[in-house]
Amino acid sequence: MTTDEARSELGETDAPQEDEVAQAFDRIVSEGAQRLHRTWREVLTTGLAGGLEVGVGVVALLAVYAETGSHLLAGLAFSVGFIALLLARSELFTEGFLVPVTAVVSGRAGVGQLAKLWGGTLVANLVGGWLVMWVVVHALPELGATAVESSLSFVDAPLDLRSACLAFLAGSVITLMTRMQHGADTEGGKIVAAVAGAFVLAGLVLFHSILDSLIIFAGIHAGGPLDYGDWIAWFWYVTLLNMAGGLLVVTLLRLVRSKELIERERAAVRRGD
Repeated sequence: MTTDEARSELGETDAPQEDEVAQAFDRIVSEGAQRLHRTWREVLTTGLAGGLEVGVGVVALLAVYAETGSHLLAGLAFSVGFIALLLARSELFTEGFLVPVTAVVSGRAGVGQLAKLWGGTLVANLVGGWLVMWVVVHALPELGATAVESSLSFVDAPLDLRSACLAFLAGSVITLMTRMQHGADTEGGKIVAAVAGAFVLAGLVLFHSILDSLIIFAGIHAGGPLDYGDWIAWFWYVTLLNMAGGLLVVTLLRLVRSKELIERERAAVRRGD
């Protein structure tokens, strides 16, 4: 008897992997397929809501940082945004690596659908975030100086090894957060993963394409010495490195780990199951 056959016989499922891995894989594929089959209207509205909800987390981050000067406490405050994303079932661009890619590799959706999800979500996140930060800066002008200070720390950063590693690490962290949430069986466990991800991402000031873009937008709205050209010069490489971190570290490892499950799923697709 092979190792895979032994695990299938001893476990509760007939999958050639441990039960927990197989169950998490099935959840990921099912959710990924549903997300990838959304219409353009659904993609854009879900992404817009995601930008608005992350904006709520950014407000909390700026307020706590203005009062305490602590990035770690501000990172904990930002977890409000990730919790809102989780409970409202909205979409964040950088959460779209592990789950949709696994569904595509398993044959449940196509590459074109993945490109639609990524592109539509990215644009909608930025539009929603831009809008909410405009409102925040005008509603809470006392946060303007903090927004300018924080935004300059991003746009003034040189494109060097440190910046590249900060962006790569951010993509890895948020994709790991996604994996942790899909491995949790309760809402409480998923919320813990959201808080942990926010703490590492925002508390350590990693370079995240959406979160930090909203801070930069707030700095621009507040009249800081920066413009959208400065944002673009920072945004393009951070986005690519976020994707590299999410895809080449967490997603690739999970795909290798789930090789037999992927083959089983592709065979089911060929049979029309």
